[in-house]
This record gives sequence, C-alpha cells and structure tokens, in this order.
Amino acid sequence: MIPSVLPTYNRAPLSFVSGEGSWLVEASGRRYLDLGAGIAVNALGHAHPDLVAALTTQANALWHVSNLYNIPAQQELADRLVAATFADTVFFTNSGTESCELAVKMARKYHYEKGQSERTTIIAFEGSFHGRSSAGIAAAGSEKMTKGFGPLLPGFKHLKWGDHDALTAAAAEADVGAILIEPVQGEGGIRPLPDQCLKGLRDLCDQHGILLILDEVQCGMGRTGKLFAHEWSGVTPDIMMVAKGIGGGFPLGAVLATENAASGMTAGTHGSTYGGNPLACAVGNAVMKAIADDAFLAEVNRKAALLRQKLEGLVAAHPDVFEGVRGSGLMLGLKCKVTNTDVVKAGYDAGVLTVPAGDNVLRLLPALNITDEDISEAVTRLDTTATKLEQA
Repeated sequence: MIPSVLPTYNRAPLSFVSGEGSWLVEASGRRYLDLGAGIAVNALGHAHPDLVAALTTQANALWHVSNLYNIPAQQELADRLVAATFADTVFFTNSGTESCELAVKMARKYHYEKGQSERTTIIAFEGSFHGRSSAGIAAAGSEKMTKGFGPLLPGFKHLKWGDHDALTAAAAEADVGAILIEPVQGEGGIRPLPDQCLKGLRDLCDQHGILLILDEVQCGMGRTGKLFAHEWSGVTPDIMMVAKGIGGGFPLGAVLATENAASGMTAGTHGSTYGGNPLACAVGNAVMKAIADDAFLAEVNRKAALLRQKLEGLVAAHPDVFEGVRGSGLMLGLKCKVTNTDVVKAGYDAGVLTVPAGDNVLRLLPALNITDEDISEAVTRLDTTATKLEQA
C-alpha cells in the first residue's frame, strides 16, 4: 500500500523537532551539527532571532492579500535587491523552480517582442539543476531528471561543461535567445565556473544579442562570500534566478532582471498567488539586512578559508575516503573515493549532517553565520565519520 506521503524521497530515518544556530535536535533528543542548512536554505541557521521576530510581527498583522494590491514589505524587499544588484526590477516567487519558469518565459517573450520570435532556444549545460518543473527538467536535460516525463518542453540545447568550442558554435546559431548557467553548480557536484569563463560568456552573449540567465538559487545570497557569486567575475547577467537563502528557511524566490530583459513582461503576462506575500517578504527583508552587509560577507570569507583549511587537512588524513576539496566560499564539496552516500549515512552516527551531490561529491553548505567552534566540531565529526568508513 502506498504511504500517505507520496514516496518520492529517500528520507533518512531522522525526525527533527527543533533547531538553533547550526544545530538540530532529533525526536530522540540527540543533537546533530547541520552542514546542509536545508540544502543552502537556512542561511542564518535555525531559529535566528531576527527572522523569528520579523515573521512573528508580520503574522500578528497580516498574512496574505494577493498581488491584486500593493504589498509594502514586497516593495521594500524589491528596493533592497535593486539597490544591491545589477537589476532594475524584481518578480517574487515561492521557490527556485518557479523562478526558472519565469526566467524562461521572460527570455522568450523578450525576443518575441523584439520581432525575433524564432529565438526560442536556450543553451544549458550538462550537470545543471534548475528545479523539477517542466521547464526545469527540460533545461537540465539529464536522463535522471527527464525519464518518463515526456514530451519535454522544447527549445533547450545541452552542451558539455567546459566545452568552449561547442559553446562558441552554438551561440552563433540564429535561433538561440539565451544562455542559462549556474555560476557554481550545486547538484552537479560543486563545480565553480571560472571567472574568465563567465566573462567570456558575457562577451559571447553581447556579441550575438543573447540574454545571459544566471541561476543563483543555491550559490547566491552570500554563499560564496559575495552577495551573489557572479560578482567575483565583475560581470552582470540580464536575468537572475534567486531562492533558497533569500528566505532564510521561509519559502521565497525571485527573478531579478534589467529593464531591457524584462521589457516583454507587461501586465497580465505572469502572476503568482503567493509570490511576494507579506510573511515571506518580512523574512526576506530581515535576511537582506543581515547578509547584504560588507562586514557579514567578510566574515563569510574568513570562515570559508578556515573551513577549507581544515577540510584540506581532513583529506590528507583520509586519502582512502576523500580525494580533494572544491567549491567557493561556504559552498564546498568533498570529492569522495568511497560512495558519497555512504559518507552521508556514516555521518548520521557521528552526529553530522551533509548532502550528497553529483560526481560523487559530499556537499557542505553550513549556515553562513556558523561559529568557529562549530567549524572545528564539524571537521572533528567528519574525521570520526571517515575513520569509521576506513574500519568497515
């Protein structure tokens, strides 16, 4: 008999009932050090007092009115994002998946309104992840994501990661309207796009009149030590997908765009019942106040360097378990020699939570405000995990 909850997840046998900072408490009472942060969602950890206060205050005032009316907290958050980024305008969603749907629509509508209706093809890349909607799985293109869900949304061309010659040739094709890429692949195995490659992409898009769409759902909101990962390269996109960390644990996403890229999205072309609701935007404003701060981001970079140094030592101490460290900021991956899911499961016994990714990588996505003490404790627990695997 099928369970009452649709069995689409391979869930761990853990039920968490409370959390504080980088720690979660399981129903048994045992404490776990959380290096997954809800897959890069809990950017300020669990039960951050500023987020709790923002949500509670708003919940006592107003929950939902719909986008038939002006929402002051939504306007405030949009103004914050525009002031801090390349963007001229913002549309709020509930998730990264919804942000992908709008980004695809926006890019195609842009070219349609420019009299270039043939420019519907979007170039995407092997190893990518853009959500599990029809547009998201079609953009990713992998068999794992698409098998059995056909017919797929057409108009996506998939290239191998790092194949510059193929990219140059594809961008010159007359039907290409956009390039969609993650500055740091998350699900694909914590693979950062080199700055020079992102600069080259920007130049290629400008050369051919193509829109550059960046998916910063996982790597954005301070995760790499800048507010958004593309800032390291000095270039800007035309459209950007945001979610996860922007809500600090409350469902919230956004699409940021230049005035030019968004020019086709006029009244009636898109909507969302819950997108930009008062509760989500109250929390989002509190998150932005904390993260869009130079001192906070400097601390992210310092802690990232500390964690990476300790992880390099961990790899050196366990060469039969780990191969190397990769990633950017506090979006790090341990390339494994043993099966990465075995490391995740062994970590449960050591009281540490991690996330598997593609290319046999173990993802480490801690809260951005994790303490130095918790970083040391995390690596100690990972050391215990590796030792257990060596002895198995």
